[in-house]
Amino acid sequence: MGEVAATMKIMPVDVDTDLEELKDKLIAVLPEGAEYGTHKFEPIAFGLKAIVMIVIVGDLEGGTESVEEAFASVDGVESVTVTEVGRPV
Repeated sequence: MGEVAATMKIMPVDVDTDLEELKDKLIAVLPEGAEYGTHKFEPIAFGLKAIVMIVIVGDLEGGTESVEEAFASVDGVESVTVTEVGRPV
């Protein structure tokens, strides 16, 4: 089994969400077999920022689904979108 790096954009529920705290919660709920890679905060509009996180997962079918579901269940998350999947460098 190989690994892929999935870039995910996590939108918080509002502008007042503490992004550092939210990032820590996301890392804490990563399912078995998924690893935190890195992150950045990306400005969207009107003070709202998204967390763009790279997560390393297995390249099996449905590889990012468990991560997406875990992230979506975290309080303070509005949405989770996979924006890119590729081989880790």
